[in-house]
Amino acid sequence: MDPLEQSLQDHFGWSGFRSGQRPVVEAVLAGRDALAVLPTGGGKSLCYQLPALVRNGLVVVISPLVALMEDQVLQLQRRGIAAACLHAGLEPERRQQALMRLRDETLRLLYLAPERLQGEATRQMLEAHAAEGRLVALAVDEAHCISAWGHDFRPDYRRLGLIRRICPGVPMLALSATAAPRVRADIIRLLDLRSPFVQVSSARRDNLRYTMRRRTRDPMPSVLDALAASRGASLIYARTRRSVEHWAERLQELNVPATPYHAGLDPADRQGALNRFLDQKNPVLVATVAFGMGVDRADVGLVLHLDLPATPEGYLQESGRAGRDGLPAQCLVLFSPSDRTSLGWAMQAACRDSQSADERRRLDLAQQQLRRMEAVAEGEMCREQALLLAVGEIVDPCGHCDRCIERPKRKDWSIQARILLTHLADQEGTDMRRLGERLEVLEPGRSERWTWLARRLVQDELIKESNDGVQRLYLRESGRRYLDDPWTIDYAV
Repeated sequence: MDPLEQSLQDHFGWSGFRSGQRPVVEAVLAGRDALAVLPTGGGKSLCYQLPALVRNGLVVVISPLVALMEDQVLQLQRRGIAAACLHAGLEPERRQQALMRLRDETLRLLYLAPERLQGEATRQMLEAHAAEGRLVALAVDEAHCISAWGHDFRPDYRRLGLIRRICPGVPMLALSATAAPRVRADIIRLLDLRSPFVQVSSARRDNLRYTMRRRTRDPMPSVLDALAASRGASLIYARTRRSVEHWAERLQELNVPATPYHAGLDPADRQGALNRFLDQKNPVLVATVAFGMGVDRADVGLVLHLDLPATPEGYLQESGRAGRDGLPAQCLVLFSPSDRTSLGWAMQAACRDSQSADERRRLDLAQQQLRRMEAVAEGEMCREQALLLAVGEIVDPCGHCDRCIERPKRKDWSIQARILLTHLADQEGTDMRRLGERLEVLEPGRSERWTWLARRLVQDELIKESNDGVQRLYLRESGRRYLDDPWTIDYAV
């Protein structure tokens, strides 16, 4: 048997590599930098775990979440692989054990939070291991976090370029489940990857069934129906900690054994929730979207979002936690037009105290991504096709999402679009809420319908929306051309 495949079988019990894995492993073992964009469930972690075992040395992994690190370490230890992590919440005994194994050179994988690299002791450890040839590779997991264009920008990741100065001769591997071309360019530049081998696999997941629909006043019946139709584990995402607690309690009252998970829980409660999700037969977990990165549960049959996701890229990552066993799985989004407004306000509030050009640019990009996600949810295109197009991948319709199965009836909104655009042409800028109120006189009781149409025109780039926190609308040049020479525009309802 091929030596790499033999090692794969010996350590992980796999008979062969998954698509895209082997070229990345070979590049790292050859001493090359690499960037691997493999879909959720595509086995990214093996790309740095196997080189450590083949070379019998140490791979240092930079990972963004403690829960992710702890889960990966637990899974490796269950396989008899020497792995440890270092983070601020680690018990003194475990910290000493990890440091001892580093000194006696028996550790094969060490997981670190990006903040640890700012410490002198960590830098000295890396320099010593690199100088003595014990450092096989440096891996940056969830590497999209380094990019201001990405959906999960993390400033601490920006400082990871210093690893290259600490360990100039050690190959570096960056990994992500999704990364649009400009995000990939950011990763290569900011990590100073040198002529990297780049492996980009399709993010298409043929076994996932996407459904997106408007959230009713009380979506509990829809949630219960989805849970009843689900197999294996179910993962329900809510935006806030309060919402997580609320939904877990409501489900428990209906005899659904739902467990809440969010960063505000006591560490022991968080670990207990994670253990129940990993070990119980058909667990239901209600969590904030940070949960799930790297969590190794293959039989998730349902990923349900109770709010509009913030970005198509983020949603691909989150929904991709379903169906890692290759069996059909459901991905359901229950959204409301108000989600767009509340998310926009939250983004605005996050940048309210910053006057830097970089922060303002990030806000613009975040709101642009949010509009794209809203367009996916409200649009007529195949769900998977629209999601992948948003991250730079062109595919045919999937054939099994709700849009492919039940094409919505289309209605011509040309007259209403012309009225709305004409109104904006006479204004310097109009608040979306006031716009709906003013146009309601034309069709009383239809204010919400006018604001919906305005959002669709924003998505189609006939009007633009300001980022000043009041959703002020302005006519684009393309909108003026429409008024000069109108064409028929269809909008689904």
